[in-house]
Parts: sequence; structure tokens; C-alpha cells
Amino acid sequence: MFYSKKLSRFLEINHCFFSRKGGFSKGLYKSLNCGRGSGDNKKKVLKNLEFVASKINVENKNLILMHQTHSSKVLRVNKNNIKKKFNCDAMVTKAKGLALGVVTADCVPILIYDHKNKIIACVHAGWKGAFSGIIENTIKSIKKFSSKNMIYASIGPCIGKKNYEVDLKFFKKFILRSNKNRKYFSKKNKKKKLFDLRKFVADKLKKLKINVDHVNFDTFNEKNYFFSYRRSSVLNLRDYGRCISVISLK
Repeated sequence: MFYSKKLSRFLEINHCFFSRKGGFSKGLYKSLNCGRGSGDNKKKVLKNLEFVASKINVENKNLILMHQTHSSKVLRVNKNNIKKKFNCDAMVTKAKGLALGVVTADCVPILIYDHKNKIIACVHAGWKGAFSGIIENTIKSIKKFSSKNMIYASIGPCIGKKNYEVDLKFFKKFILRSNKNRKYFSKKNKKKKLFDLRKFVADKLKKLKINVDHVNFDTFNEKNYFFSYRRSSVLNLRDYGRCISVISLK
């Protein structure tokens, strides 16, 4: 379990970037797999989520997850709508006793807290979501509660640049948006680039005047601690688990 130094200062919230350790799943999913969409035993996943809820100190029913689709969609959560299916890639709430969770296996988990207004949010930022505005939309949603904010964001474990290989079509998509995006890429060979997703996400938050810190691990490299879609693909594995990152208001 890993924690943000900045978010840890605030006693009115709980948060954690959970590793893959400490759960009940076996084999490919060993052991704290929280991916309900994975091929893992559903009872084991449920048991893992119950463990996470206990660690974050909320009731099982109050650990809220999203059906993540790499979109730019943000939804507000309250105690009246927690039974709904949240098809989105970010959630925002002011409700005490609710925990917002994001599952990842290389994408960027972001936990956000507006200290001034006691608002929490979680974001699933893969390249598609980050490119299409999930970060900007989340901050906009927080600011709809109040225009006066003190917002902190922690960027969790994700794939590192040296392991995020992309093709030239991917590279050109970013350059067509802005030539300034070149700084997020370096050359691997004539046909491949390396993409810095963490920096791309961090710069978006900084541009929005958000206080940012990092729980900086490369999910591809740290196989004992994190699941990785890319690593599983390289190893030709049939599936992969998902780690969870959670934030709650006490």
C-alpha cells in the first residue's frame, strides 16, 4: 500500500494506492486483483474489494467503482445514486463515508482532494481519456461546487516512459493537436517512439493550477507490486489483474 505525502496531511480523508499484494486471488491474478472485468474468480475479487473497503474504513456497499471506458466522462456520486452503474472515467463527491475507487494496470490513477470545499475525486487517465479531456472535465466538475478551491492531486503508479512504446500514428495524433506535445516523446527506433504518460498527465494538472505530487512507480517494471497490461501482453499471458486506488471522506 502506498500513500501520497500531500494527501496524507489531511486527516479528514483516507486514501491509498494499493499494490497487488495482500489479497486472495491466485495464479495470474495473485493476489489483490480488484478488476471485476477480469477473468478472475468473482468471489475472490469480491473478497479483495471487501479487504480494500476495510482498509479504507468504509462499508463494502460504499466502495464505489466505475465501469471505465477510456472516456472524458465525469459523474457526481452521492448516497442516493450509489447503486447505479457508473459508466465514466472519473467520479466526484462531497458525501462523507463514500470511497471512490479507480482500477488500473498501466493507466494513470489520480486521487484528488479540494481541501477548501471538502470534495474528493478519482480519475482513470489512460492516454485516450487524458487526450480527450478527462482531467480538465474533472477539475471543472469540482469547481461547479465552488469557484474558490484548494485542490491537491496525487498521480499514482503507472507505466513509465521507457516501457511505453507507441507507433508513429500515435505520435502524429499528438503532434497534430499541438507541436508542444513533442516533449512527451523520445525516439526508440525508426518506427517507434516512447511516450511519457505520467508527464503528459502531470502537466495538464499543473496547467490547471493544481498542487501535484507523485507516487512514482513504473507498473511495467515492478512486477511484484503491480499488474501491467503491457507486461502481460509482452509475456503473452491470457489476462491480467487490476490494482485499485481509493479516496474517501471520513
